[in-house]
Amino acid sequence: MEVLAYPTPAAERRIQEIVSRRLSYSEAVEGEVAEIIRAVQREGDAALVRYTRTYDAAGFTQEQIQVSPAELAEARGRVPQEFLDVIGRAGRNITRFHEAQRRQSWFLPEEDGSLLGQVVQPVAAAGLYIPGGRRGETPLISSLLMNAIPARVAGVPRVQVVTPPRTDGSVNPHLLAAAEFLGIRDVFRVGSAWAIAALASGTETIPAVDVIVGPGNIYVTLAKKLVAGKVGIDIVAGPSEILVIADSSADPRHAAADLLSQAEHDAMASAVLLTTDSEVARATCATLTEQVARLPRRQIAEEALASFGAVIVVANLETALALANRIAPEHLELLVAQPYELLGKIRNAGAVFLGHHSPEAVGDYFAGPNHVLPTAGTARFSSALSIDHFIKKTSVIAYSEEAFHRDARDIMRLAEIEGLEAHANSVRIRLERRD
Repeated sequence: MEVLAYPTPAAERRIQEIVSRRLSYSEAVEGEVAEIIRAVQREGDAALVRYTRTYDAAGFTQEQIQVSPAELAEARGRVPQEFLDVIGRAGRNITRFHEAQRRQSWFLPEEDGSLLGQVVQPVAAAGLYIPGGRRGETPLISSLLMNAIPARVAGVPRVQVVTPPRTDGSVNPHLLAAAEFLGIRDVFRVGSAWAIAALASGTETIPAVDVIVGPGNIYVTLAKKLVAGKVGIDIVAGPSEILVIADSSADPRHAAADLLSQAEHDAMASAVLLTTDSEVARATCATLTEQVARLPRRQIAEEALASFGAVIVVANLETALALANRIAPEHLELLVAQPYELLGKIRNAGAVFLGHHSPEAVGDYFAGPNHVLPTAGTARFSSALSIDHFIKKTSVIAYSEEAFHRDARDIMRLAEIEGLEAHANSVRIRLERRD
């Protein structure tokens, strides 16, 4: 990669390309996804079976849609105890973090006898989309943990998982064992847009839910986008991204490895280094070349770096922070000597990783904060997945007679200005009754 200096026209062009990067899809693909959703709404399980046979498992049947309790129990016995120990430790960290997000109902009683408040309660059902990964051989266990645990902490009574089957119709036992470990009993082996459609509308086998969360490919993402409003969703996620701010204390090997941790996700991923030290920039570029050559996903990572990667030398950390806030990255690492001094100046980032021992992978798998994060600049207004995605807040209004008569004429006046006479009359008629 070429080292760029900021401010220069070349560096500005690169930054603008990254800032302008958005979820990319054609009208044809969106139309295809819309037709899949309509087919599932019309045909239910029959559509799920047809699509699954075409794209995932040729011999798939309706009876295979739901994973049986026996299969869940058996899966736990098929995985090493070490795996269960690891997800147990990660699960405790994730649970502890999300328990701190719990909200309580609250009420404000007034001296005149009126009462205002808010009731906080979980949605009745949540659907989690968990990608199978390489036809089920690399299941995204971390995504199951990160999506299921906040739903459980929020108190959602019914949590169900959809995940694509392997070519033989099975589901990776590690994924099933993790689901069973988390207490999830409703697991369905369907994937892609038809799984999202089933969660949104329901079929003979898969009950409809209120909220759908979880990552996926462009078909999954577009399906979530199209059913949003009928159900709640987490985010319309774009490709992964990381921005690393480094000073002279940074190890270029660490910076390069962290950039590649996101570049290997997707050819559209973005990986940017902003550094105050030109030697760190040069050495990072050199070790990037060495490290990427050893990656199994080398081609993907190289395409990402070529399209949306950058190594940029800036005059000072203040300039780096300004650019970071402009880009609003999904992951922001501070490989600097005094990271805490910079934290208060960061306005836009999905997650911030402080110091030389906090690589992005720590957050992806184990630390506790959620790894479902806003991308493509949406960190300017959006937040990580949390228990807030699984709860709803209902306002409570109980006016006393005294409070009603105190405010009645003000309410009528506002309603009349808006031309809503029936609103005004609903107040006026109560005044007349008193007279």
